[in-house]
Amino acid sequence: METKVTVSSQSQVKYPIKKIIKERCAEIIAGGNGGVFYNPVQEFNRDLSITVINCYFQYLLKERQEKMSNGNNQDTVKQYSAAKKYEDGLRILEALSATGLRSIRYAKEVAGVKEIIANDLSKHAVEAIRDNVKHNKVEHLIEVSHADATTLMYLSTALSKQFDCIDLDPYGCPNRFLDAAIQSLKNGGLLLVTATDMAVLAGNAPEACYVKYGSVPLRMKSCHEMALRIVLHCVESYANRYGKYCVPLLSISADFYVRVFVRIFNSQAKCKFSMSKQSMIYQCTGCSTFNLQPLGSIKPNHTETQPKQVKFGIPTGPPVNTHCEHCGQKHHLGGPVWSAPIHDNTFVQSLIEAINKAPLSELSTQKRLNGMLTMVLEELPDVPLYYTLDKLCCVLKLEIIPILKFRTALLYAGYRVSFSHAYKNSIKTDAPASVIWDILRCWNKRHPVKEERMINGTPLKEILSKPCENEYNFDDLHPEANPKSRKDALSRFQANPTAFWGPGTRATIMVGEDKLAKSYRNQNKKQKYRPQENIKGNELDDQQKSKQPKIDETLGVDEKQQQSHLER
Repeated sequence: METKVTVSSQSQVKYPIKKIIKERCAEIIAGGNGGVFYNPVQEFNRDLSITVINCYFQYLLKERQEKMSNGNNQDTVKQYSAAKKYEDGLRILEALSATGLRSIRYAKEVAGVKEIIANDLSKHAVEAIRDNVKHNKVEHLIEVSHADATTLMYLSTALSKQFDCIDLDPYGCPNRFLDAAIQSLKNGGLLLVTATDMAVLAGNAPEACYVKYGSVPLRMKSCHEMALRIVLHCVESYANRYGKYCVPLLSISADFYVRVFVRIFNSQAKCKFSMSKQSMIYQCTGCSTFNLQPLGSIKPNHTETQPKQVKFGIPTGPPVNTHCEHCGQKHHLGGPVWSAPIHDNTFVQSLIEAINKAPLSELSTQKRLNGMLTMVLEELPDVPLYYTLDKLCCVLKLEIIPILKFRTALLYAGYRVSFSHAYKNSIKTDAPASVIWDILRCWNKRHPVKEERMINGTPLKEILSKPCENEYNFDDLHPEANPKSRKDALSRFQANPTAFWGPGTRATIMVGEDKLAKSYRNQNKKQKYRPQENIKGNELDDQQKSKQPKIDETLGVDEKQQQSHLER
């Protein structure tokens, strides 16, 4: 039984009649307790999280087996199944549970669970979680907690109370939970973090991003990958304070949020490598060319007794002149951001294999998962950020070059190139910017820019006035120009799934009182002027409230975070 919400052509909403909302094998009860929210768009997020945790547990079992056998291979591996309690299984915390749907799905779909703590600060949310846990008959696996998430985690820092997995999926910025989460994770534990404040991470409010994440974002076309790298930088900075460091398993930009899956390890020695994993970014204000400046350098310092010894140093810089070498404009400075790989390709390969076998092959979003993970596997792991073909051609006012021709030119020139899962027309390549502009100059010979556009002082004039340094092959399609994900027409870039898609102000559908958010009800309605004396009292209150100054959502407001959170 699924709750159905239908909207007529006149935008009249029929409110939910049935009382059960079903997602996969979990059900949540609509009605009865407070204002707790359910967001159906986030099913992909939940499916991906279930897949990652299942694969992470398999990794954990192999590590345990290797320690017990002292490196000797053993064929006998204990089998685990979902919905059963195992004393040697995973201890999972969902810090902001809302309806408890995610925890219930973990209990029913993750193999090898010892205990799941479903926590929320809202009293109404906790009552709803208890009802939903009882309804789904998973009381033996889920313990319901009514507490502040940070307090709960700070009280779980003792080794006996630490968690194997902590899932943070707040409304907006997750920074206020990171310190406690990292301290309450076991060595090698899995941290799952979502950030939905994309406007801040993408560069619309750099001062707010610095306050929240300790990094200055730049407004560039690769802002979605930059958002991932800012979040990873923030996680690493919290981990380093306690002699810990993070290893990213998977970092995804999807829909209206970013989601990172990282393992947290203890090692004071390996924390010293963190400086070389962070970089500042110089971006040209004219042609948008960017260069990265690492904060640290590592050089081999081998000795007979210590063959793997390295020497840490401070690099020289900056990597750019005062003006851009390509167009003559000045640079913006952003960062620091995480500049090391954001995925573990071996782990991603195991995810792809898992979702193509039962029971994960039956996930509702399996096709999208397969498409996105395949794209992630194709990405160049050692190339931070990307260009976009539309932006490059826009700078030079060129007719847009077909993506396969551009990739072909780069590949025949001896460089590597890939797409990014974060953007459709992305160009992730190890070719220097000078080669990219040279390719476009050659393309300009075939499709010349109108002469009146060649205005002195513009990036277009500065770049196209230079002679072509090489000739490039556009016409003979390179065998690697069309990657497998594109060739097989996999579901790579998701279209907006519903008419009301997006994070909303706080919710899409209000489960607790069978109400829809006001923004949902008023979709596509024309605003007509009515004298205030003809407006009903409640509607007048709403209008007056809308005139009040809005809370600055670019800065963290504890009161907002303390309320019940979106079920992602």
